[in-house]
Amino acid sequence: MIHEKNLVFTLHTAWTTYIFRVNETNHLEQLYYGRRIGTTDHMEPLYDKHTISVGNSVSYDEEHPSLTLDNICLEYSSYGKGDFREPPILFSRQNGDRIADFHYKEHRIIKGKPRSFSGLPESYGDKNQCMTLIVVLKERVSALRLELSYTTFDQANVIVRKASLTNDMGETIILQRFSSLQLDLPTSDYSLVTFDGAWARERYRTAQRLRSGIHVNDSKTGVSSSRHNPCLFLTTNEDNDNQGDCYGCNLIYSGDHAQHIETTPYGKVRLLTGLNPATFSWQLHPGEKFHTPEAILTFSHEGLNGTSRNFHRFINSHIVRGSWKYHQRPIVVNNWEATYFNFSEHALLKLARKAADLGAELFVLDDGWFGSREDDTTSLGDWTVNTKKLPDGLASLSKKIHGMGLLFGLWCEPEMVSRKSQLYREHPEWLVSVPGRNPSPGRNQYLLDLTREDVRDYLFESLSNIWKLANVDYVKWDMNRMFSDMYSNSEKFQQEEFNHRYMLGLYSLLQRFVEAFPQLLFESCASGGNRFDLGMLCYMPQTWTSDNTDALSRVYIQEGTSYGYPLSSMGAHVSESPNHQTLRVSNLESRFNVAAFGLLGYEMDLSQLSTQENEVIRNQIAFYKVHRSLLQYGEFFRFKTIADNNQAIWVVSAPDRTEMLALFFQTLNIPNPPTDILRIPIADPDLTYAVTPRRERIDLKSFGTLVNMVSPIRIKNDGNLQRLVDETVHLENELEYYIVNGDVLAYRGIVLNQQFGGTGYDKETRVLGDFGSRIYHLKALKG
Repeated sequence: MIHEKNLVFTLHTAWTTYIFRVNETNHLEQLYYGRRIGTTDHMEPLYDKHTISVGNSVSYDEEHPSLTLDNICLEYSSYGKGDFREPPILFSRQNGDRIADFHYKEHRIIKGKPRSFSGLPESYGDKNQCMTLIVVLKERVSALRLELSYTTFDQANVIVRKASLTNDMGETIILQRFSSLQLDLPTSDYSLVTFDGAWARERYRTAQRLRSGIHVNDSKTGVSSSRHNPCLFLTTNEDNDNQGDCYGCNLIYSGDHAQHIETTPYGKVRLLTGLNPATFSWQLHPGEKFHTPEAILTFSHEGLNGTSRNFHRFINSHIVRGSWKYHQRPIVVNNWEATYFNFSEHALLKLARKAADLGAELFVLDDGWFGSREDDTTSLGDWTVNTKKLPDGLASLSKKIHGMGLLFGLWCEPEMVSRKSQLYREHPEWLVSVPGRNPSPGRNQYLLDLTREDVRDYLFESLSNIWKLANVDYVKWDMNRMFSDMYSNSEKFQQEEFNHRYMLGLYSLLQRFVEAFPQLLFESCASGGNRFDLGMLCYMPQTWTSDNTDALSRVYIQEGTSYGYPLSSMGAHVSESPNHQTLRVSNLESRFNVAAFGLLGYEMDLSQLSTQENEVIRNQIAFYKVHRSLLQYGEFFRFKTIADNNQAIWVVSAPDRTEMLALFFQTLNIPNPPTDILRIPIADPDLTYAVTPRRERIDLKSFGTLVNMVSPIRIKNDGNLQRLVDETVHLENELEYYIVNGDVLAYRGIVLNQQFGGTGYDKETRVLGDFGSRIYHLKALKG
């Protein structure tokens, strides 16, 4: 709900309120953002008080000598009129004038959310789900119009903000900075939570108390990047995910972004998010309008878990669209780590048959199926079948896989080109490179110029033909390098606009694909999670979370990712042990337990499984299918985080709390360990729950030569006899079953069985070991 009275604007969602006003100088003053409050006619207590000028501050004008813009919470500031904080907008006129002074002109309130037709991905909602406020500001001395847009999504407790600038002057201006959102907060007692990393260790949570100065969270890589995700939080309680005021912010954009968080000398905080000014410049010609990407803003007094749930509801309801929205996603088997580039049709079919036998639903052929691709040095851009590997073609392979009852999926990397390719020989000008310079390779490949319409047309036609011919059900869209040598060989191209125009070109191409293939399930990938953002989720409902499938690493990666993104967006696979990225050894059950809190898949050579491993995976898939809806679309909570502890406890719950699944994961086993308590604070105190661990198989080899304490025959560690015993002796996890009242579960928790501590073992002992875990099923009893 949005309403205005006496130029005071109040924006309500179900649980939050946002208020700003037009002040005495016709600027927009931010008054309040936080827990929902009742509408009142008495807003004066929230106004900034300024009867005496301060020190060497600059007064706004002679009529208001005590008012300085530098110490007021503003909705959208500018440069050159006394506000010395980071400005959200910077531009220059032809005479060198860089000053901007935007004043309120008019506003309108609209039911629903109008489309901007900007070429950028956008959130969506109808008139029953959202309302939009558009405030028009006019620059005082030039014919520039700034429009600030606010859309309230009631049930998600999210406000979507964006800005646009229209040039009604007779001259071109140069935009150098244009933020989507500015949020000024009156105090600075917050911790900043960001999600940082690199390839194979994406989105690890980082928390730090705000200090005086400016913190920049950004990407200059051409993509949203694994280094610093555009999602961030300001929270009053970094040590407890369930308590404290918490603001969350994210950006619907997949390219270079920047978030500036400034703590001012007066104890206020300014947050800016939008396009990265380090790599952005734009010529705005007379009569043209420039739109920023949309930014999403949310608040919860229930800490990081509360803001996360707001984001999750918003993404599933107002970002993801099409036939896969709220649709259960299939269980994948991908051939990559089983075969890498070395495969034949026979090997693929053998793997697919095993996948179907175990209960998987989608078989994905990864890199190496096209051109003359035998390694990563060749053929990108040549989207024709590699007949050396697949002599009967993709259509034949697809038909055989469909005949097994499986969906068929295909990997591609459309945005790239190899110099060893037919495409490069025919169109060297399509490669992104600066004339006279040698371009820098990444993974032995180069960037295609998606700012060009002819490049986009080629990709659409060549890939569409393949997907139709092969009757493809799923596409993994990869992007395995970052930007360099940014330059388009198109005539009269404004080179400083390359990065943003590339993104506009990519979005244009993706829109064509999703319209032409509305039933296709797309999964975004960029060296794993190098482009995990809301922009890509507008076209592709899920993203490959990381190339690192190691269970321990994935706990950190998936936990960090979950703060801003729902489980239904996170691809998560069970892979080999030792893991191919870390060489870490972990048990098969733990690898599944972690992957189950995402979109389950397997990326291992299923044709080489032992009898016991076959049975384990068959049971895992069956369990996931039973609980798939809950695991993909339930409400997710972090009650103990791996970032701060040796253990993690995650819970996914039905909205009414009648059913929950809890993951208990530990990093390292502790000798003579302390008592483990499973406490679920969201349990309904009025319900009674049955609590059981998922049935798992304990690998006898985990006991090593300790089995000789009870074995009549001495067993050599990792010898043939040990392997034989492990195959024939079926050892299940501990016997554990509880009936517990919801209030006890919420306030005290369950004291779990003892872990193995080195002094004995019986059928009730919990054997977890290093990187061990359990999934507990909690079901409310009827009556």
